[in-house]
Amino acid sequence: MSALEAATLPMMLTELRLPTIKRLWPALAEQSNREGWPAERFLAALCEHEMNERERRRIDRHRAESALPPDKRLSAFDFAAVPTVSKAHVTALAEGDSWLEQGANILLFGPPGVGKTHLIAGLGHALVERGYRVLFTRTSDLVQRLQAARRDLRLPAELARLDRFDLLICDDFSYVRRDQGETSVLFELIAERYERKSLAITANQPFSGWDHVFAEPAMTLAAVDRLVHHATIFEMNVESFRRRVAQKGLAPSEQRKPTTSKPKG
Repeated sequence: MSALEAATLPMMLTELRLPTIKRLWPALAEQSNREGWPAERFLAALCEHEMNERERRRIDRHRAESALPPDKRLSAFDFAAVPTVSKAHVTALAEGDSWLEQGANILLFGPPGVGKTHLIAGLGHALVERGYRVLFTRTSDLVQRLQAARRDLRLPAELARLDRFDLLICDDFSYVRRDQGETSVLFELIAERYERKSLAITANQPFSGWDHVFAEPAMTLAAVDRLVHHATIFEMNVESFRRRVAQKGLAPSEQRKPTTSKPKG
């Protein structure tokens, strides 16, 4: 390669938006010349590095936009502490393919502190690694976002933006309180994604306690019907993980003392 070609090649690679090839080609070219690679092998090696780096950057972008708690991964989830949750089942869900294509849902029920958020966030991280787009949000924050969109006459556009995500995780669903403006936008979201895009919901209360979420019994029934159709449901009715951890740091006599404080969800 002439000096002119060596000088202009980086500029061409910049113009073509091939930053990885621009960074790696000198070392690979030297190795190719030294080992006598065919041109096809040299070109394939450059393209492979470029594609792998693009995939890594894409996953990094999707993880950043997901708003998933960074420290809540499946590798750190204590499956032994929640015997009602099958690790094999969760691992299968982490593959993502079939249930996300069907727009199926995941519903997690249990008292505060049992690991609902950790489990679903860990599943979200696994799906991002596989190339899916995930968004994690507190349900109350999502409701405010949808209410603002309705007020500005852009609710259809906001629902369309949420449609970009293969999985929308609504944490602390049962903390939303009955209000006609809130429940109507939440119901519209559920109806819009029904059998098309997946929802994952964590809730401290079972369906029977959702009368405070939706303003009308008919709306509650319609929302539950759409959520449970094609759904995987995890019942996580075990002792609070946060309480267990706290008690480990107490003396036996202190552990037996009753407490009147309620753990946060």
